[in-house]
Amino acid sequence: MDNLAIIGGTGLDEPGILQVHKRVVVETPYGPPSGAVTQGTLFGKEILFLPRHGYNHSHPPHKINYRANLWALRELGAENILAIAAVGGIREDMPPAKIVVPDQIIDYTWGRSNSFHDNESDQVVHIDFTNPYCEDLRRKLFISASAINIDIIAGGTYGAVQGPRLETSAEILRMQRDGCDIVGMTGMPEASLAREINLCYSTCAVVANWAAGKGQGDITMAEIETNLKTGVSDVMKVLEVLVSG
Repeated sequence: MDNLAIIGGTGLDEPGILQVHKRVVVETPYGPPSGAVTQGTLFGKEILFLPRHGYNHSHPPHKINYRANLWALRELGAENILAIAAVGGIREDMPPAKIVVPDQIIDYTWGRSNSFHDNESDQVVHIDFTNPYCEDLRRKLFISASAINIDIIAGGTYGAVQGPRLETSAEILRMQRDGCDIVGMTGMPEASLAREINLCYSTCAVVANWAAGKGQGDITMAEIETNLKTGVSDVMKVLEVLVSG
């Protein structure tokens, strides 16, 4: 796959996975991105990589400059954006370490800069967001996973919450009634901003834990880290097929 950019972090920082050529600081009309954009080689293919939370994981979900991130990637030639994200599992068949490629999203966030067209001098712009993710990239993810017998769930609704705290069990029950299957903190406005500037965008979600009230006991960082390690290992296998295709 050509002109691919990956937004995420976990897994790509392991030695030897991403061969770094250089890091580029991009100035945007919307301020600085989360960090310099890495230009490098992943499984023999040129890609761009941007850590959503910064290289030191210092940007909480509600303070990420989503506009600057996507603008910077497009400025450097990205056309396809794969967002790797940790989520909580709500639906019974989406347990920890499972990979989910959602096809819908519900936005519960607030106060985030969610449009490139919000200045008084701008014209009002309405995008079609009926299907929020790029179907072409989603299809390529399914084909890549199938080729190496990695079981991923093709579809589901991502509930995007404000963070940085985790949810209450009552909030998760409400989201379940709304039709959400997974819950995360970074899905919006990332997806809609990508659509505004014509980027093909898809999320590859790794279930890090059961959502509040869906598992046994409290949610711990040790549990999250263990599940992420397993799930991201499978994501990297899928990526190897995807980027070389």
